[in-house]
Amino acid sequence: MQVTERIDAGRAWTLTALAGVAALVLGSLVFYDTVYRGFVWHYFWGPVYADAHNAVAAVHRGGSVELLYSPAARQSAVAAGQVVAEPGYTLVSEVGYMVVLLFGLIGVLQLLRRLDVGRDRDLFFALIPFMLFGGALRVVEDANDAVPEGVSQAIAYPWNTLIISPIIYFTVFFVTLGSLLVTVWLRREGYVETYARPMAAVGSAAFVLTFGYLVSLAFSADYVEFYPQVLLSVVAIATLLAAAIYLGVERLKPEINAGTGLIGLVVLWGHAIDGVANVVAADWLGALGVDAVYNPKHPANAFIISTAETILPTSLLTALGSSWPFLLVKLVVALAVVWIFDREIFEESPRYALLLLTAIVAVGLGPGTRDMIRATFGI
Repeated sequence: MQVTERIDAGRAWTLTALAGVAALVLGSLVFYDTVYRGFVWHYFWGPVYADAHNAVAAVHRGGSVELLYSPAARQSAVAAGQVVAEPGYTLVSEVGYMVVLLFGLIGVLQLLRRLDVGRDRDLFFALIPFMLFGGALRVVEDANDAVPEGVSQAIAYPWNTLIISPIIYFTVFFVTLGSLLVTVWLRREGYVETYARPMAAVGSAAFVLTFGYLVSLAFSADYVEFYPQVLLSVVAIATLLAAAIYLGVERLKPEINAGTGLIGLVVLWGHAIDGVANVVAADWLGALGVDAVYNPKHPANAFIISTAETILPTSLLTALGSSWPFLLVKLVVALAVVWIFDREIFEESPRYALLLLTAIVAVGLGPGTRDMIRATFGI
């Protein structure tokens, strides 16, 4: 009965996905201006298209798309009531991607059940290198955008759309999915004893190759620098903080770590990387000998920084900067997550628990890796 229910759930998910895609395609064809031009292009593809061409914005005029390279031209197009798309996210697109993410997680859960993997913790640890790979790949796009005028981009349109947010998340997902399917097949055919180690090796190789490409740019391109002290500082501080919190909890209140075990340490470390990278990039680069400042791009980070600048004393802001409260919030939230995922959750639904924890780590370690490596190469 359980097998039948799982198969039915998987089929239901697939049919729902196909129906959604069909409705979107049909709606775009029948109601072109409303569905495609006013929704799909305006909020989803248009921002990617503008970003891929390093434009300030793109305007869909019905029969053609015009790229705008000045804020004044963008403002004129907006004032004229034209369909204007700008690089980045909007409230509509963020909600849309959130829905896709949640629906995708349900699909991944069904896939893991069909493949009969994901009940043990090996898959979680095998996915960590892919998160690092995703962050490094995002910096490749940053380097691609940093190419000075008159120099051809190493990755030109349309291929650069594959590494632009949010398309890059789908790119990394399909690379990861392909690795999982291949390594599970290798295990079933008897070529390897476990799928997790070969899969982790694939992710590690992808990360090393991507990072190596950035290192090669640092020594061959004038617009890319190399500050290894940034990388070492972020990793060292984040590792010390995560280890100190984990070991302190293990000594004072071990029941918090009882459910997640070493996964809890990874949760803390992933979000510590994100928090420390933000603090270093925003406030501490000068102390590390780097003449650059990075501004927060995420609303939550910007809100915390602006609040800190309002309520904290000037002496503390001068000494530590204004972004360290973001690190504190990240660590508190990560510890709360570790606390919530107790043994009972893993006993009732281990796959679901591990999948959620993977997503939680990814939203910290992925962006944190990007911020850390971007500052490392001065991009």
